[in-house]
Amino acid sequence: MNPRTIIAIVLIAVGVVALLYTGFSFSTPGAPVNFLGMHFQTTEKHFISPIIGAILAIGGVVLLFVDPKRS
Repeated sequence: MNPRTIIAIVLIAVGVVALLYTGFSFSTPGAPVNFLGMHFQTTEKHFISPIIGAILAIGGVVLLFVDPKRS
């Protein structure tokens, strides 16, 4: 297996999982807040849409089946 095939399979797998689970959401640490001597750590929530999953899956299929030598 060449690296191109591996990347295509990973893209297809991540895209299908994103479509099946109707997207991904994750949180990252945000800016700390100091208020009246108290320290609060905030988080930022991010959402990856199922549309992005569809784009990843289609991109993986195209990458898998399009011949790179044909221009």
